[in-house]
This record gives sequence, C-alpha cells and structure tokens, in this order.
Amino acid sequence: MQAQDYVVAIIFGALIGVVARILLPGKQRIGVILTVLIGMGAAVAGTWAADRWDWHSSHHVEVTGRTFDWLVVAVQVGIAVVGVALAATLARAFSTDRDDD
Repeated sequence: MQAQDYVVAIIFGALIGVVARILLPGKQRIGVILTVLIGMGAAVAGTWAADRWDWHSSHHVEVTGRTFDWLVVAVQVGIAVVGVALAATLARAFSTDRDDD
C-alpha cells in the first residue's frame, strides 16, 4: 500500500463511522477518534467479509480513480453501525456520569 491508500482508508473510515452514527438512534457518547477508528476497522472487516463470502455486486462507482462496490460498502457500513452501537453501549455502561438524558 502507498501513503495515499492510507489517507483514503482514513477518510473512508471516518465517513463510514459518521454514517454509522447518523443511522443509530439516540446519542452516542463516544468521541470522534473512536468513531474514525471503528469506521476504519469496519472498512477492513467489511472488505474481508465481502471477499470471504463473495458478496459483490455488478454496480460500481468510480471516485478519484478508485472503484467502489456498493454491496461491499453496505457491508462495511453495517459492521460500523454494530461497532459504534457496541462502543456506545460500553461507554454508557462504564461511565461514571449517571445523567441518562
């Protein structure tokens, strides 16, 4: 991987994390850095899962010379939603702040 591949992974991971936070109802008490890390992990895990179980669609979109498969992106976002929900649940469970607003 080249340096630009890591930059794309960080940006795409951040985007996936933000989309996951938007899709989850309620307030998530996790920070931006954790959201980005979860999104990056979801991007890697979603790509691995899609390759492992051969989940690919014939619909692709090209952005800045890179091709994205919509089904793979959907798997990545699904994993990110689960990851953000789990992190928010753990953050709430271990929080010393008992203000449940």
